[in-house]
This record gives sequence, C-alpha cells and structure tokens, in this order.
Amino acid sequence: MTPPKVLALILAGGKGSRLEVLTSVRAKPVAPFGGGYRLIDFALSNCVHSRLADVWVLEQYLPHSLNDHLSNGRPWDLDRTYGGLRVLPPFQAREEGGFAQGNADALYRQRHLLRAFDPDVLLVLSADHVYRFDYRDVIEAHLGSGAAVTAVTTEVPPERAHRFGVVQVDAGGRITRFDYKPEHPRGGTVTTEVFAYDARVLLDTLETLCAELGDEHAALEDFGHHLLPRLVSEGRARAWRMDGYWRDVGTLDSYWQGHMDLLGSEPVLSLERTDAPLLTYGVQRPAARVLAGARVEDSLVSPGCVVRGTVVRSVLGPGVRVEAGAVIRDSVLLGDVVVGADARVHLALLDEAVRVGAGAHVGDAERAVSGPPRPHVRAEELTVIGQQVRLRDRERVKPGERRQADANVDWRTQAQPPTVS
Repeated sequence: MTPPKVLALILAGGKGSRLEVLTSVRAKPVAPFGGGYRLIDFALSNCVHSRLADVWVLEQYLPHSLNDHLSNGRPWDLDRTYGGLRVLPPFQAREEGGFAQGNADALYRQRHLLRAFDPDVLLVLSADHVYRFDYRDVIEAHLGSGAAVTAVTTEVPPERAHRFGVVQVDAGGRITRFDYKPEHPRGGTVTTEVFAYDARVLLDTLETLCAELGDEHAALEDFGHHLLPRLVSEGRARAWRMDGYWRDVGTLDSYWQGHMDLLGSEPVLSLERTDAPLLTYGVQRPAARVLAGARVEDSLVSPGCVVRGTVVRSVLGPGVRVEAGAVIRDSVLLGDVVVGADARVHLALLDEAVRVGAGAHVGDAERAVSGPPRPHVRAEELTVIGQQVRLRDRERVKPGERRQADANVDWRTQAQPPTVS
C-alpha cells in the first residue's frame, strides 16, 4: 500500500506585535525559549520525530533572522537532495501585491506551488507554540475520517479562551461550532493551530471563498474568519484532542509563564526527552560555571553562563554573566546578558546582549532581594529591555517599563560599558 503523501507547512511570517520589544528586531518564530532554543524548534523537531520528509517554512516578517537560524535545515537533518526543508520567502506575484493579511491569505498565495506538489494531507502548523507532539497520530485519524480538516484541540481555562479559536465537539469527534476569538467563549476547548487538511478540498474552498469575497484574497484573512467556519458549517471538520503541555507564548505574560513552567522540582514543562530531543541550531558553548559565593535556586542556567551573584526562580540563556552581589529573581535573561555587580533584576525580560550596569535596578529592587514567588503575572507588570540596550551604573528602570534598543540614545553614542568585575 502506498503511504500517503504528507506536506508539513510551517507558518512563520507573523509579526508577533504582542511580544512588543522582543520582536522588534527578529521574527517571532526565532524568539529564544528555554535557554538555547528558538520557538520554531518545537514545530521542526516535531516534524522530524514524526518522520515527515517534506517540510516547508513560509516567511514574511524579518525573514533574514529566521533564515540564519534555519541554516538550510541541517540541524534537523532536513538538508536533503530530495525533499527536506524548503523555505518560501516573501514575494509579490503578478496578480497579488503586498504582504499576506493572514494565514488563509498566505496559503492562498501559495496555491500554485501546493497544487503542483499535490499532497494527500497538508499539515499546517504555527511556528510559535510550545509543545511536543507526534503528528502521525492526527494524520492517521484524519485520513480515516474522510474529513476536510482535522483540528488538534486542547483545553485552556475559559477566561483565556478568547485568544483562540473555540470549538464545540460532538460525541463522534465532529466539530459542530467554531467561534474565532470570541468575546465570551462557550467553554475552553480551543484549536492549537495544528490542522490536517485534505489539500485539494482546502485549495478549492479558498478559491471559492476568494471569488465570493470579490476576488479580494486579502479578505480571506486568518483561517478563523472564513475558511474554518465554512468547513464546519458543511460538517467536514473534526477534532483530535492533544493530551499534554501546549502553550501559545505570543504575549509577554505567556512568554514569561512558559519559562516559569520549566522550573521547579517537577516542572510543568520538561525539555528533557532522550527519545525525541528538541533540536536546534546554535554555537556550542562550554558548561556553565557557578563560582564561590554564588547562590542559584530553582533556576535554569544555560551553557556558557558564569554566575557569581544570586539567581532565584529565573532562566538564564547561553553566555549570561551575573557578577558578585547582583540579584536576579523571577526573570528571563536571554543570551549574552551581563548583569553588573550589586545590580537588581526583578520580574523582567532582558533580551540578548543587554548590559545592566553595576548597582542598576531593573524592576522592583526590594522584591528582587526577598520577593515571594509569582505564579502568574500580567504583561504590564513585566519590565522588558530590548536587545543590546546598555543601562548605566546605578540607573533605575521602573517596574513595567519598556526599553526599545533604538530608543536608548546613549547606546551608540555616549554610553560606556557597565562596570563588571
């Protein structure tokens, strides 16, 4: 029996504006996560461990940052003569101008390539969600059901469901109702942005919808606006329940919370799977060093770090330096951050290569020393410092403040490197 022809298409073109400072200099799919990884590593690694031979990545916003990380697919063994990784860069066709205005519009713009490839199953994935999943299970269920689309679903607290597509499912697994980002959700069953489509039905439906919308393909917007409601109304959509961890980290508070899920003696999220490791591209660094006088408690410390100060309930990316007397609490520091002597960092997100001067305060300095655990935060409580910003010695950054790299006037002109020991 001939195996089904499956194409995985990872949508990696979104601007990620809800991550604010963190996506001003990079595409959201390559935002760092969990120390030495990037968000797109989850979808790519899931594809590899699901034995999917053809993986396409659709780009749009700041594609150079994504291309650097993809490295032609080599870290995931997808640099192949036949099949493997294919990158679809932004382009302007003769009949379509401008950028795609949503993921349904993005698929429509690639319809000629998709028809030429002619897969039996088009597996459409988001590049910025944190989860581990074997796609073969949903592919098999999709083919067996004869559905036009099978949506992988999960459960979230109803008060958070308004950020997602909310579905109602009957006892047989058929989706009977779909509401896209409803103001008042009818429950907490949501789509995970993992969809197995009958490729021919998908493309035919997109073309029909485009014609109905006056040949304005931009009006297709996202899947949830027209495509999924149409397939649900026709009774051709089914659900497949995902058990296990899944998180959309597209907001600052959820990005912070995703990192906190890695901590503790029994973390909610563990990246330690020897049977299906999370694969990535990156420079190999030596083991972290925790020196005399340092204190590290309930934290994740990446390779290349040097810690002389205090780190509590925090995640340190590769190459971070914490000098003597510095205190970091309930924070996420991305790669190559330097925190100077006696500095304080509390409830903060520090982007790559930030320099915190000696004695500087980022967030609430008093709570950095003795603050209680924060199981949840609001985005406005987080202090966020953009990539390569330099904070002067004894500078004060208020709780909840944002510092864009290009807004720090002294960075390129007058600022001196922070004093570190």
